[in-house]
Amino acid sequence: MPGSSKKVVPTVLLATSNQGKLKEARAILASFEIRVEQFNGKGIEVQADTNSEVAAHASRGAAKAAGRPVLVEDAGLFVESLKGFPGPYSAYVFKTIGSAGIITLLARVTSRRASFVSSLAYCEPDGDPVLFEGEAKGTIARRPRGTKGFGFDPIFVPDRGTKTFGELSLREKCAVSHRARALAKFAKWYLSGDTR
Repeated sequence: MPGSSKKVVPTVLLATSNQGKLKEARAILASFEIRVEQFNGKGIEVQADTNSEVAAHASRGAAKAAGRPVLVEDAGLFVESLKGFPGPYSAYVFKTIGSAGIITLLARVTSRRASFVSSLAYCEPDGDPVLFEGEAKGTIARRPRGTKGFGFDPIFVPDRGTKTFGELSLREKCAVSHRARALAKFAKWYLSGDTR
């Protein structure tokens, strides 16, 4: 119809094979009216001392493979009394010792303080990654609780909460999570048009 204009919804590619991460990103970015498509070519994940290094490196490879801008997110659980372990090695640690292993490591420890950190990298095929970070502080539960979410979610209780991430609905988790904070920072930057 002449004179009518259909709103174009911006779309971003998220390079991940993790369906839980994809679902959360879609829910979070939908509130900013940004659509998320999955790209299954994340690029090589290097072992590094920070999550941001891992995300930045992987985003370069993924953007080249996709031939368009991509987002890559790397998250880690940092336990204070374990000197930040598992941190950037969280995915590997989860696969090897799981939530039960972290709880065992904390058996004789007084402080159970921890934080989840999300490092998000946006990269264009021939550009440098732009990084965004979000953090959720909390404590490690004494036993896993809940079946929602993924990874270490059933043992992490965010500050000012009584339920683990594994007990929260998608909406509840997205209101307080590290991933939501990083994605909100990205969305505001992306929608500002200052992407160069």
